[in-house]
Amino acid sequence: MRFSISSSELKDQLQIINGAIGSNPVLPILEDFLFRIEGDTLSIVATDLETFSMAKLTIQSNEDGSIAIPAKILLDTLKQLPTQPITFDVNLETFGITITSGFGQYELAGEDGNDFPRIPEPDAVETIELPATLLLEGINKTLFATSNDDLRPAMTGVFYQINSEGLTFIATDAHKLVKYRFSDITTEEEAAFIVPKKALTLLKGALANSSQAVKVSFSASNAFFYFDNQLLVCRLIDARYPDINAVIPTNNTNVMSITRVDFLNSLKRIANYANKTTNQVKLDINDGSLTIEAEDLDFSNKATEQLPCHYDGDGMTIGFNAKFLIEMLNAIGGDNVRMELSSPSKAGIIRTEEAQEGEDLLMLVMPVMLNV
Repeated sequence: MRFSISSSELKDQLQIINGAIGSNPVLPILEDFLFRIEGDTLSIVATDLETFSMAKLTIQSNEDGSIAIPAKILLDTLKQLPTQPITFDVNLETFGITITSGFGQYELAGEDGNDFPRIPEPDAVETIELPATLLLEGINKTLFATSNDDLRPAMTGVFYQINSEGLTFIATDAHKLVKYRFSDITTEEEAAFIVPKKALTLLKGALANSSQAVKVSFSASNAFFYFDNQLLVCRLIDARYPDINAVIPTNNTNVMSITRVDFLNSLKRIANYANKTTNQVKLDINDGSLTIEAEDLDFSNKATEQLPCHYDGDGMTIGFNAKFLIEMLNAIGGDNVRMELSSPSKAGIIRTEEAQEGEDLLMLVMPVMLNV
């Protein structure tokens, strides 16, 4: 089996799907890319058995066939080659591979492509179409808020709710929460499922330069994302997502409006002086003024800054984890943000003041107990 392809075109596709390969594969063949040729189409697959990522390229080949090629050595070789045509010669009996470039030849041992795990087939699926930019925005706004706690698997992914009211993305780790809803998505489907963080991280990278529509199909166990020349399949998290409405305070009578970048940069500076375990900062909010303070008693470090703001409510002093606030302000975007508060012991809500039509974004962060 022989085929030729541009080295840079192949490298770009392999770099996108390479993230699907696990760091400690349970089977040696999972360290490989599967190359399958059918007619003039080359399909390349990478997987860790939970997530499958596939890219398709148009090539010219003399016969159909499949081969599993070691991923690391192939990708490392392509990274060192300037853009040029390269040729693969594959012996389908011995699984030996010879790659020929303008500089020379590279030989490596592959494995039987028929032993590579098969991509799950869509079965009893429901399907919606989303603009790639919308899906990417939803991932960017929520992925950071997912949990790393495997004891609470539901929180390690992003919860998708689809109904007649639109599409909602929800993520939380019990310390911070993001609820992002698009109401201008029209669908008669009703569904709720949890997509793992790894799959969304791969989607985030793959959709970065895409402006196409994404077809999303989902069954009880898997989700299928089709876009451009790519397919990503992931096993959904089989767990019950917590009821987030119970933790969102509704009577937030104290409202602060402030320039996002000024608030963000101030927090970054002040956080350097906070305790490295708690990352605690104190916000002292009064009409027209926000004072941000951090102190690390162990090292006698202390910092204070004052920023102008607009505040409607009773004066308040409240503590937060600076790391969480910084993550939220980075993700929320826009020029100005609004923080809604009810009391120093209840969660604070952050919203953008430049929300687009049909868009509702709520970020919630739990307070920390202040050192008295």
